[in-house]
Amino acid sequence: MLEVRFHGRGGQGAVTAANLLAAAALHDGKKGVQAFPHFGGERRGAPVTSFVRIAADEVRLRSRVYHPDIVVVLDRQTLESIDVTAGLDEGRTIVLNSRKKPDEFEFSNRYRVAVVDAAGISIARNLLVSGIPALNTPILGAIVKLTAEVSLEALQYAIRQQWKGPAGEANAEAAREAYDKVEVNR
Repeated sequence: MLEVRFHGRGGQGAVTAANLLAAAALHDGKKGVQAFPHFGGERRGAPVTSFVRIAADEVRLRSRVYHPDIVVVLDRQTLESIDVTAGLDEGRTIVLNSRKKPDEFEFSNRYRVAVVDAAGISIARNLLVSGIPALNTPILGAIVKLTAEVSLEALQYAIRQQWKGPAGEANAEAAREAYDKVEVNR
């Protein structure tokens, strides 16, 4: 079973990212899929955590993801206020929205670190929500590059189902661009 934990802020798309990843896994034929959020005050900018489980068969577990295989950080400032590595075993993966190189993070010697400039991709493609870059679709492209559980094609299908027309196409291409540009330290 693949378990993913997303860290972000309200409005960045962490909840939608979890739902899209789950939808893509279903499209790829996975039978055990869960996606759910955890947040306090429902307001833009408030901390948000969302979770995804993907398995070949039914998932009976009904709790937050405490020991993820992949941690996704949409907002770099989260690193200053939350221990995103909590419950993450050494050697597991952290995916960050960042222009830094993977080895520039202090935890890069303990974890597989992947970086992609999701904000830059969103800005270049004018994927903005109330003036804020939509980080979810690019970061998802990076995630599927790092795991064999979900294909890029299924992800792009799920994105196009979520947003029809030009918006869906722009988001699907943002995912592909991040898939091509993600950098990993190992």
